[in-house]
Amino acid sequence: MSLTHGYILSSSVPRKKQVIDFAQELIDFLFPVVENEKTYELRHNKKQAALSNQLLEILFAFSESYELEGEEAISNQFFDSLPKIKEELLEDANALLQFDPAANSIEEVVLTYPGFMAVTAYRIAHVLCRLQVPLMPRMISEWAHSITGIDIHPGATIGVPFMIDHGTGVVIGETSIIGKNVKIYQGVTIGALAVKKEEAEVKRHPTIEDNVIVYANSTILGGKTIIGRDSIIGGNCFVTESVPAQSMVYHQPIITVKNKKDFTEPLNWVI
Repeated sequence: MSLTHGYILSSSVPRKKQVIDFAQELIDFLFPVVENEKTYELRHNKKQAALSNQLLEILFAFSESYELEGEEAISNQFFDSLPKIKEELLEDANALLQFDPAANSIEEVVLTYPGFMAVTAYRIAHVLCRLQVPLMPRMISEWAHSITGIDIHPGATIGVPFMIDHGTGVVIGETSIIGKNVKIYQGVTIGALAVKKEEAEVKRHPTIEDNVIVYANSTILGGKTIIGRDSIIGGNCFVTESVPAQSMVYHQPIITVKNKKDFTEPLNWVI
């Protein structure tokens, strides 16, 4: 594939809309809203066959430019993985239901939570990434990023269950390793300490061990950084070194309260 002439040949890659449509229909397939239980199994099987054909079309589009081989085997392996993907996602959703007092039902989590939506897209894209499908996993993760504000690289390794609450502004880098029962809030970055192209093949992002909570707007950087199990990272922390298990890390700002009558500076700031 080349951009020498300023365009990408449609025969070289699948159209972006084709991949996004597949991802959305696959999520609807995993968590369908069923009107008639009697015809559910028949419709379910027909839908899986249609999705399989969609995936094959996408994979065949990669064949020439990316020298992708064994498209049917890849498709079969992916669909064989779907029961496990759904099982993991149900664990994610149930953990959110148990953890978040604002969650009233598993249906509410599945249908409305942006954190769950982003993790769903990640778990689908991650399997495709492991199957060495080019470009498509990133298309799916960036689609989820665009609608949730949560950026999870499909190459990251994330345990089950995993919970993202609120989620806007969350970034999880490619070589991140996240354990089981980890909870993170909005604005959290799990990123690289330095951005160097020559380090593309090395571990650049942190390891977050089991049962860790990372509160809002905290940044954790570096491939050698390990957040030990059962730790809590408070809000607005900037962490670039490892933290032992069962630690509490917090940032303590100084907040000043004054009577505005004694505050002579102008209060009508324009931002």
